[in-house]
Amino acid sequence: MSKLYTDAQTIINKSIADNMPQSAVRKALGSHKFYGKVYLFAVGKAAWAMAEAANKYLGTRVSGGVVITKYAHSKGAIGDLEIIEAGHPISDENTILGTQKILDIAQYLGEKDEVVFLISGGGSALFEKPLKGITLSDIAAINRQLLACGADIVEINMIRKRLSAVKAGRFAEICYPARIFTIVLSDVLGDRLDSIASGPAAPDLTSAEEALAVIEKYDLKLKNSIREYILKETPKKLHNVKTVISGSVSGLCESAAKTAKSLGYEPLILCSDMKSEAREIGFLLSSIACQIDKADSLKRPCAVILGGETVVHLKGSGKGGRNQETALAAAAGIEGLKDILIFSAGSDGTDGPTDAAGGIVDGQTAQNLREKNIKIDDVLKNNDSYNALKAVNALLFTGPTGTNVNDIAVILAGRGA
Repeated sequence: MSKLYTDAQTIINKSIADNMPQSAVRKALGSHKFYGKVYLFAVGKAAWAMAEAANKYLGTRVSGGVVITKYAHSKGAIGDLEIIEAGHPISDENTILGTQKILDIAQYLGEKDEVVFLISGGGSALFEKPLKGITLSDIAAINRQLLACGADIVEINMIRKRLSAVKAGRFAEICYPARIFTIVLSDVLGDRLDSIASGPAAPDLTSAEEALAVIEKYDLKLKNSIREYILKETPKKLHNVKTVISGSVSGLCESAAKTAKSLGYEPLILCSDMKSEAREIGFLLSSIACQIDKADSLKRPCAVILGGETVVHLKGSGKGGRNQETALAAAAGIEGLKDILIFSAGSDGTDGPTDAAGGIVDGQTAQNLREKNIKIDDVLKNNDSYNALKAVNALLFTGPTGTNVNDIAVILAGRGA
């Protein structure tokens, strides 16, 4: 394995390690005074790691609780907490089961009780109870449309929250008069509390008119009965919630820059809010890579870093994720370049409905694909980046990491010829 590949793996591993939620959760808990009984609830792809840290810190103060995370993301028992794995990105019956277990506790809490509520990315799918008159299959069908049309996470959650009995601040209302101390690991650009996990303990900043505009923008097909729920307004004020944001994509980029510098690369964080189409970001990365030797501001060896979350318009029937599609799109543009590598990875270790974290390509990848009769344009049209990258050993694997602070894409340029 070349030095570039070894260094890329080091950057990925160290950036993720630096942004694990345990220390941030402990720090947040240390800033808060607890007076009554404490109930611990955690939802999201990083729920297990966050709950494990909180349970250790709080010890005997914890009177009970529930953890809901994605399948294969639990790492074992946490004290007396009940741990449930459920569907992501589409909610399933286990989602409803886990959510109801939380509500069975929350609805009977009193003013002397306190909830520690740990939220991470994926919470929208993993914490759900449909409003009366709406079925889980209704929500699943709408979610599939939203995921396929290329809507961003704020737009997606703007719709999802209006169909839910626990999103858009409604969970906080259920817990009242108990107090809620919320610790959030942000996977939403700009750290919008009403959008992270669809804001179960945050006042909703969006309006019914904005939600209707999203429906029209993407020509979403909704039953008339569902449209009626979209028109109903959501809670705009909550009086029992205190929130701390414990991590975000900017920290991921800073960690990547620090690690790259320690490996001898001059880092440049280009942005931490990328949110374009995945393949367009791939094309952009390859264009930047082609200009490194011509740019006055970039000198080899260097690392150009972007953080954020892209979107994919699903038009094909293939298998992949946004980071894999970004890497594959970049491969065509850097064909033939020497001592250049591009990778794109999800900090949670699972990119889309796959077991890969993302993809990693260099100047030889396009040729390797061509030798296997794989055409990049055709693969992108079919959204089949996973199988294409797998064929040339260009997938990135980390396994579920226990954190979730968006994605990172990096161009690594070595010393060159």
